[in-house]
Amino acid sequence: MRQAKSRPELVINEISAPSQLAPYSVALSADVRPSRHGSDSELGTGRFILLYDPEAPEAWGGCFRVVCFAQAPLETDIGLDPFLADVTWSWLVDALDHRGAQYTAASGTATKIISTGFGELATQGDGSQIELRASWTPRDHNVSAHVEGWAELLCMLAGLPPTVEGVSLLSQRRANRA
Repeated sequence: MRQAKSRPELVINEISAPSQLAPYSVALSADVRPSRHGSDSELGTGRFILLYDPEAPEAWGGCFRVVCFAQAPLETDIGLDPFLADVTWSWLVDALDHRGAQYTAASGTATKIISTGFGELATQGDGSQIELRASWTPRDHNVSAHVEGWAELLCMLAGLPPTVEGVSLLSQRRANRA
């Protein structure tokens, strides 16, 4: 996991892993060009957790399970796109496949968030975000391929040009929300 290579625009750090999900776990945090050390990036942020249970829970289909999260702000008009959730999921699948990550039992949700500020927050105006929460069972021990796929997804959600051939961008414009 620690040998995964990521793009220079992405800062990845090891963080404390949740202890209640499995007997053993390790977690990573990532931010796309964070503006302040120790805070979530305004361009995109994510978490990657590798779980291990030697009992191989039936629902996992193996001893290992990946749980990840990726989030990025968007322009409101992009957030309204009816295909945004489908595109987000396909970007994850494409990024994992492109890196040769072998997996099974993939599941997740892509959530579009549209918001409007009122009162003291009225100056923020309208905004939009996309969040992806996903999990899958690695079929091999090449965990770096799984980390690299998740990292590439996070960069694509943040509007950075993809490194995967045949994948198009949502937009280079980012929501300007304080």
